[in-house]
Formats: sequence, structure tokens, C-alpha cells
Amino acid sequence: MAPSSDIDPRLLRAFTAVAEELHFTRAAARLYVAQQALSRDIRRLERELGAELFVRTTRQVALTPEGERLLPYARRVSAAHDELRDAFRSAHRPLLVDLNTPGLVQERILRRARELAPEQELMARFESGLTGAVREILAGRLDTSFGRYGGLDAGLRTRLDAQFVRYEPMAVLLPDDHPLADLPEVPLAALAGERVYAGAGNDRTPEWTDLAARLFAGRGIELSPPAPLAVGHEEFRRVMAKNRHPVLVVVDFPHMPDCVLRPLVDPVPLSPVSLVWRKGLRHPGLDALRTAAAEIGAREGWQARPPASWLPADEPGLPVDEPGLPAPGGSRSGERARPAGPAPLERAGSEPGVGR
Repeated sequence: MAPSSDIDPRLLRAFTAVAEELHFTRAAARLYVAQQALSRDIRRLERELGAELFVRTTRQVALTPEGERLLPYARRVSAAHDELRDAFRSAHRPLLVDLNTPGLVQERILRRARELAPEQELMARFESGLTGAVREILAGRLDTSFGRYGGLDAGLRTRLDAQFVRYEPMAVLLPDDHPLADLPEVPLAALAGERVYAGAGNDRTPEWTDLAARLFAGRGIELSPPAPLAVGHEEFRRVMAKNRHPVLVVVDFPHMPDCVLRPLVDPVPLSPVSLVWRKGLRHPGLDALRTAAAEIGAREGWQARPPASWLPADEPGLPVDEPGLPAPGGSRSGERARPAGPAPLERAGSEPGVGR
């Protein structure tokens, strides 16, 4: 492989997307470009390198040996390009922090981060799902988010860093006159025969729908079919009153009119929550956010897995298993949760710290 000229990093980014997705349509959607433009960039890169990078058939796309050889170099160049961009733009710009939904525990983390770094501007956003937020992160329109890192596509995880934050117990939101509403806690077995809404059809939250499907499997609980997303308290209340389906949520989910929230038990299902950001991002606000998450988590035992709890098997990005507790499945492909906290927070006015 003998490149004839300097290679545009954009072409390497296009190659990496196709190599990780092995599908031109998905890669084009990931990069927010037309498939025709993506194919044109791949052909240009192949001409510049003098090598065929993909074997294309009507049914599949596969890397050639030369493509396999190029992939680690392309990833390193893209990561270095992102790091260079962030190093020069991050010191004086706001950190855009997605909190998923107003009223969740992530707001406490953001408040504490603002106390730790008062000179920084940390701006809240609400993307309502980690998959949707990651699209914005990789497009440079968002910096961080919270959610189920292990539920993301493996190709996306290679472009992100994550810090495990907490095991969040799950709950069910019920109409206040539902037969299960009088129970202080709802055993999972009591949901057998129920149709439970868990975001099916919402392209921002497939990681949550997947978590629900794993939890419901073999328990006789039906996943509610795709439905339009209800936005706002009043619309949510109206849809709940009309459909009367329980909704799978977390125990810190904010209050909704005419509804009651009941923790799930026997076993206690857990939603693994991580702080996620783009690989190579440097920003003192990110350092503060990571420190805040670790500080509150240590004080409140967020990373202590409760006994008799449930986690999805083979979940990437979880902490090392605790002695005496059933293993949740561990990490795949060598992925482990990052340490609970970053390096010590830098003083105001210093260079941005490494947010990794």
C-alpha cells in the first residue's frame, strides 16, 4: 500500500464508519451524508492508496486484507484529529451535557459539577435517550450524555469513552387506578400478562427497549409495540389514561400526573448508567462532571450492586464484579468500566484536563 499524496482525514473517517458497520447505508446515516457521497469517498481513498479496501456483493460488505491493515491506522488518525480539534476549542466553550430527561438524578451530578468548576459553563440538554445523544456527540453537537453504554452498538463504543456511574433500580409507572397501584412494590411476576411500554419504536432509545426485552424474556411480560413518543406531562398523562399500559422507568423518574411509581422487585432489575463522551475530548467541565459523579456515587453507594438483583448478561462497561454477588455477565472484548473518578480537578485557568 503506497499512498500517492496526503490523505484527507475525512476519507479515513468514512472508511472507518463503513469498516465498523460493514453496511454502506448504516455508515452513511452515522456520518449524516448521502450514501452516494460515501461510496464516492471510499472509491477516492482506494485510488489514493492504490488498494481495494472492501469486497462488495449484493448481500454483504467485507474488509479485504488491506482494509484490515488500514483500520487501526484510520482509527488513530481520526482520534488524533478529534483531539486536536477539541484541544483548541474546548477551553473557553460551554460543555453541552445531555441529562436524558428533566428530573432525573443526573441533574444532581450537573449541579455538583457546576460547584466544582464555577468558572466553566456547563449547559444542560435533554435528548431522551443515549443512542440519540451519541449521534449528536459524534456529530460534534453535544459533548456528554448518561445512559446504558453497554446497550450501544459495538462500533459506536470504539469511538466513545465512558465512566460507570451507578446501578439504577428500575420501576414501573402505573395509572393511579391500576390493579397493581396499591402495592408498595411490584414483583416482576405480577406483570405477567401485562403489556408494558419501554420506548419501542423510538430511535433515540433502542438501548432501553433492548434492556426491557431482556428483562421480560421468559417472564410472560409483553413489550408494548411501537408508538409515537408522548412529549410533555399533559400528553404523557393523556396517553397513559387512554392506553393504560404500565411504563418501564427508573426509580428516580419524575412524578407524572394521575400516575404512581412502584419499584420492581423479585428480582430487583438494574439499569447500568454510565457517563459517556467522545474519545479524545478534553474539557475542564468534563473533569468536573466525572469528579461529581464519582463523589456522589461513593457517598451514596451507587456502585454497590444490591443482592437478589438482575442485570443483562454479557453487559460491556460494568465494574469488576463484587465478591459474593452473582456475576452479571462481565465485560466483552476486554471492555471494563473506567475508574470511578478522573485525575484531580485542575485549578481555574489551567489547561483543560484529560477527560478520559
